[in-house]
Amino acid sequence: MTEPLLRATDLTLRFGGNIALDGVSFDVHQGELLAIIGPNGAGKTSTFNCISGVYRPQAGDVRFQGESLLGKRPHKIAARGIARTFQNIELFDNLSVLENLLLGRHHLMRVPWWQAMAWLPAAQREERAARLEIEHLIEFLGLTAVRRHPVGILPYGIKKRIELGRALAMKPELLLLDEPVAGMNAEETEDMARFILDIRTELGMAIVMVEHDMRLVMDLADRVLVIDFGRPIALGTPQEVQHDPAVIAAYLGGAADEVLQGLGEEAP
Repeated sequence: MTEPLLRATDLTLRFGGNIALDGVSFDVHQGELLAIIGPNGAGKTSTFNCISGVYRPQAGDVRFQGESLLGKRPHKIAARGIARTFQNIELFDNLSVLENLLLGRHHLMRVPWWQAMAWLPAAQREERAARLEIEHLIEFLGLTAVRRHPVGILPYGIKKRIELGRALAMKPELLLLDEPVAGMNAEETEDMARFILDIRTELGMAIVMVEHDMRLVMDLADRVLVIDFGRPIALGTPQEVQHDPAVIAAYLGGAADEVLQGLGEEAP
């Protein structure tokens, strides 16, 4: 098997006496979709924060394309080819869809600021190239009809799609999706699932997804990592994880039913 695109090894993260992550390890390969699931407070978003440089773990390592990411600032990690969406939408409501997506291209712009301010030919060429890329992305995500609309007036489901688009505008090799369908209705969730599949099949992009919607996870993921109280308790295919006794125990109280219903089965 080829070397993984991303490798997290024995991640340990503490906040005072509280352990957020305790020995979390996993690989992500090119073109793979790895889902990370677990009860609330299990450490899923903390894992993302360690990968993206928001947190620095006290132990363990995160390597991307063979290079350690520890100690690198978030914008440097983004420039290396890792893009992320967030649970809470952070868009500029007064800007248009097009303008919000163009912000995702910021780190790819190479013309010095003074040339951009003077609107010299090099800056004009770079701007045209960036806008062409964004127009393709707008079409890819089905946003053509709202491309000039201020984001603030658009429905929640469309905003989540714009958030996804801004991450894709960064042209990443690894995409981190933090609860991409949180708060969506059934139709919006189905649309987002289709776009995630298109990102994999048409763009060939590796994806790590944190998500509570078990049906979505079971339908889309190649492998699933389950974390409980910061500790990894299972890693395998959706079918393997779904029948793991430790996973069922971690989800007792109702969520276990959701996991099993993802494949049309009943909880024991």
